[in-house]
Amino acid sequence: MSSPISHTPAPNTSDDAADTGSETVSRRYPIVRLRPKAEARALRHGFPWVYADELVTDRRTNNLAPGALAILVDGDRRDLGLVTVNTNSKIIARMLDRNPEAELDQAWFEAKLSRAFSLRDRLYDQPFYRLVHAEADGLPGIVIDRFGDVAVIQPNAAWAEAHLDVLVAALQAVTGVQTVVKNATGRSRGLEGLNEENLVLVGGVSAPIQVPMNGAIYLADVTGGQKTGLFFDQRPNHAFAAGFAKGAKVLDMFAHVGGFGLAALANGAASVLAVDASAPALALAGQGAEASGFADRFITRQGDAFDVLESLGAERAQFDLVICDPPAFAPAKPALEAGLRAYERIARLAAPLVAPGGYLVLCSCSHAADLASFRNASARGIGRGGRRGQLLHTGFAGPDHPMLPQLAESGYLKALFFRLD
Repeated sequence: MSSPISHTPAPNTSDDAADTGSETVSRRYPIVRLRPKAEARALRHGFPWVYADELVTDRRTNNLAPGALAILVDGDRRDLGLVTVNTNSKIIARMLDRNPEAELDQAWFEAKLSRAFSLRDRLYDQPFYRLVHAEADGLPGIVIDRFGDVAVIQPNAAWAEAHLDVLVAALQAVTGVQTVVKNATGRSRGLEGLNEENLVLVGGVSAPIQVPMNGAIYLADVTGGQKTGLFFDQRPNHAFAAGFAKGAKVLDMFAHVGGFGLAALANGAASVLAVDASAPALALAGQGAEASGFADRFITRQGDAFDVLESLGAERAQFDLVICDPPAFAPAKPALEAGLRAYERIARLAAPLVAPGGYLVLCSCSHAADLASFRNASARGIGRGGRRGQLLHTGFAGPDHPMLPQLAESGYLKALFFRLD
């Protein structure tokens, strides 16, 4: 594992010191400064990021190693807090602590993790949840999902990679987990200039982990599956959709390991057809159905979702409940227009498959597509599919995925529940 970056106190020069009235004091970390026209108020009110065009990037700042710690000051050299700096990233600085002299030792990480753990321990009677949700839990760029005695860490920022050893030690001390897996894949790491790798840091994992949730058993592949192996964020939406499922014929598109489908079966669905492009994911979904006692009512179909939807439409197939939970079609603003078209197309193809009086659930995990834009695209698609309906409910991520109010990106998940005519 990586070793924490060494932070030798910088020389006491005019750039390395803070002017506190009549005396100049030595600082633990180097100083980085906002440009004069940058807005410091948002940072003081809780916004956690500094963009590259907001920071003075002189030679000294550019020489800081990715993930280095620094004291952020405003244009008037007033302290804002301790940040981590990565000059290779569009998000050049991330706020870590309002105390500019904070020391990122094991005790610091334990305090952050204990706060996150106390919330989840109150919310859930079993240790299966997202333990750390990045900025919203005060650990920017870090995601940790817990699967009983196993924790999966996604260190998606350079500073997290640099402090991985002490983070793992703190995680074990706070939660008592026996196995820690590093999942270092995905778009975020690429934006930070980090490589991709999956490995077990502590302990061992020999098989997919059984996860009890919403009355079903799910199988999570924490070493080779998508993301951390399971999507905890949809848990309340799985449960809400399952409320429509008793006696119903259900279509679960983009099923992954069976999130919506298995919850529907647990609530008495007559049958579920689960569709996904990934054969390994569908195999895990099938194992989950078997473990839950639902195998006789669970069918899988591998294929591209758009192709399958078109084929089902050509077959004039009908379902009482149709759920579409695609990957992020608009992960960033440049992809927004194309992403909204894709969401509209999904709705257009799915709507005719819903039996009269049935239910359609449309989901988006795109950061760039806000709720209004996604809702409008979905409504257009339903209309273009020849249907009309009522919007019954709007769902979001579960409380183990808290939202930082100042950071819209932390509230990424939307689920729209329609009843169609």
